[in-house]
Amino acid sequence: MLCAGAGRVSVLLCACSVMLGTLGQTGDPGDGQTPNAVRTEERRPTPETTREKNSTFSTKDHVRQSQALSAAEKEFILNRKRVSLKALNDLGVKCSLATVPHIAVLGSGGGQRAAVSLLGSLHQMEKDGLLDSVLYLGGVSGSVWSMASLYTDPQWSKNVGGAVSRLSGPEISPEQVLSWLSEAAKDEQFSLSDIWGLLTSAGIMKQLDHQRLSGVVTNAVNPYPIYNAMNQNCLKGPEKGKWFELTPHESGFTDLGLFVNSSLLGSRVHEAASGGQREMDLVRLQGIVGSVLSDEQTVLDSLPQQLKDLAGAAVTDENNLLDVIFLWTEAPQQVSGFFQVLDRYARAYHTLLKVTDIIKRYTKDPKVISDLNKLQKTMRENLNLNPAAWFGKKSPKQRKLILDRWSQKILEPLQSWSQSLDEGPVKDYVSLLPQKVFPAIGKWEWETIENFLFLYPDASVPSCVRLKQRLQLIDAGLMLNMAFPPLLGEKREVDLLIALDYSASEAFTTLTAARDYAAKLKKPFPEIDEKILLEERDCPKDFYVFEGKEKEPTIVFMPLFNRNNCKDAEEVKTKMAACSTFQPPFSQEKVEFLLETAKENVKRNKETLLREIKKAAERRRSRR
Repeated sequence: MLCAGAGRVSVLLCACSVMLGTLGQTGDPGDGQTPNAVRTEERRPTPETTREKNSTFSTKDHVRQSQALSAAEKEFILNRKRVSLKALNDLGVKCSLATVPHIAVLGSGGGQRAAVSLLGSLHQMEKDGLLDSVLYLGGVSGSVWSMASLYTDPQWSKNVGGAVSRLSGPEISPEQVLSWLSEAAKDEQFSLSDIWGLLTSAGIMKQLDHQRLSGVVTNAVNPYPIYNAMNQNCLKGPEKGKWFELTPHESGFTDLGLFVNSSLLGSRVHEAASGGQREMDLVRLQGIVGSVLSDEQTVLDSLPQQLKDLAGAAVTDENNLLDVIFLWTEAPQQVSGFFQVLDRYARAYHTLLKVTDIIKRYTKDPKVISDLNKLQKTMRENLNLNPAAWFGKKSPKQRKLILDRWSQKILEPLQSWSQSLDEGPVKDYVSLLPQKVFPAIGKWEWETIENFLFLYPDASVPSCVRLKQRLQLIDAGLMLNMAFPPLLGEKREVDLLIALDYSASEAFTTLTAARDYAAKLKKPFPEIDEKILLEERDCPKDFYVFEGKEKEPTIVFMPLFNRNNCKDAEEVKTKMAACSTFQPPFSQEKVEFLLETAKENVKRNKETLLREIKKAAERRRSRR
């Protein structure tokens, strides 16, 4: 088992990973932004739904429709420009407050590889004096994991090394992890997104903070964060209904220009305003924006043919993804990466054994230990699953029935034992598994939130948005693996985009996807030389400049693995495979390798970055 020999929280993470099958409030309220401050701009009326008829609040008072910045973001950016002006002057860039160039750093998706590498890039930018020139920081998927970790510190851009050192610091204790999970499970909308957010925050970023999304900006010391997701309801629908941006002040649909105050995101407005629902925190956010596995069809489409053949008739709409996973357990051992993890983790009885081991380790009660030993003995005797023998050539309906019975058989000894325990933390944690965690896994339930645009009276709002009472926000990488959408166009007037590509796809894939998106939405985007795309995609340079003209931003594109740190295309593939997206938490050696690789890319290109920053300042000055 991959869990063997792991540290304390790593064992717990492995156990939770097995549960998932597919996977190896405190805080200040912000800068004083209130719903009233946001209501200074145009709002369209929204009809009351039955759930709000008895409330003194109405959704129409909280939806802002505009393609302009909110008042709160405008104020923040003005203050941030003062920080940037000093940094630019120190770098020898001549400009005034009015001509400070709008610079954004974009981190791509790529799981832990992206999360670690973004920290390395930002750390080097801080050392080189470049970070304070940046107004915006945008992330997708794995990059958001590191952003969420960073923004728990109101002064992180002055000490990125603190977040970096945390990666090699002490692990989060199982008690803290289980306590957080227990609290989150009290929410009626508890889902796999909460569990996945816990895994990434505690297990990868080694931090567990209850900071709220609306509470991360208290000053302009740091760049303005833009987290990104996409609306699964419109995955195959109109482009405008897809991209969803989340900022400390507002969250909403980038291309529809419809936003709600972030403190109300996911809540029924009247309940949220009276403190009746849990506000989005950064742990939960990580689970949502990194939830690529919430889209079952995406996972099924990516299976190697040998696994599809093995699953056979199970890969149908009649069976959920968990059913299929159990059929993968006899997959050939040579299957690599993600699927090798699936092969080793899919036997769910290991989950219960691991969890009971953890509880045993942190209790001294002789009766509890004795009961745990008995429970483990029962599991070992009765809960082993042999898919080949059990399923054979049975029909999908028969397989479903077998799995239902087997799932119940797994839960029975745990439920029986948990009911016999004395009241206390151990009973609470054990009871949590059959009551909340396993049902969410069995149903493959990921996060859905209240749709603030449900029945919105505007024909321009796609039906996949307007007619859905709940939104399912998922990993934006399913559409575009870098946060280009909110930073293209007139709203934020970005002059220079520094695109840090940590994705596993061929070089320029994210760039061409962004170009295609911009073309559909008629947003400005610089020209890309097709010859470069064809000839250099397998072993790219470490730095490309795609120069903007007029309203187009200039894009600096920096691939993680390139011809400066790889001798050829084969080595690019080898290094990417070693740091593949779907694998258990990285070793310290691998973390250090990624940090140094990302830092070296920035360090080597400091002067080139500075040149483009100066050109961006000149362009902004010439437009005035």
